[in-house]
Amino acid sequence: QVQLVESGGGLVQAGGSLRLSCAASRLTVSSYTMGWFRQAPGKEREFVAAMSWSGGSTYYADSVKGRFTISRDNAKSTVYLQMNNLKPEDTAVYYCTRSGLAPSPNRNLYGDWGQGTQVTVSS
Repeated sequence: QVQLVESGGGLVQAGGSLRLSCAASRLTVSSYTMGWFRQAPGKEREFVAAMSWSGGSTYYADSVKGRFTISRDNAKSTVYLQMNNLKPEDTAVYYCTRSGLAPSPNRNLYGDWGQGTQVTVSS
């Protein structure tokens, strides 16, 4: 059974940075599109970023473009989300996920979700 475990969340002031990690078990991250989504209280889960299986294509939500970077370490089977210049509106639970298709913002195309890690940005 595939397992995705997120870590690295926490409380940070606006303008600060965090790096989230997603450790994958029984999954070769280089064989799938890997993605990050987030869900704020009372809101639907929304797309943040995704990277294709080859690593050659990355895709970001407009709200995080230029501030967030998705990357991965194939040897460690770990996917990262570097978040810079954080804003209070980035506050949410962040989830790691995978897809067998090309990067997409459609969460219905993803399966095997982690348990999430909380990111809180204070103003």
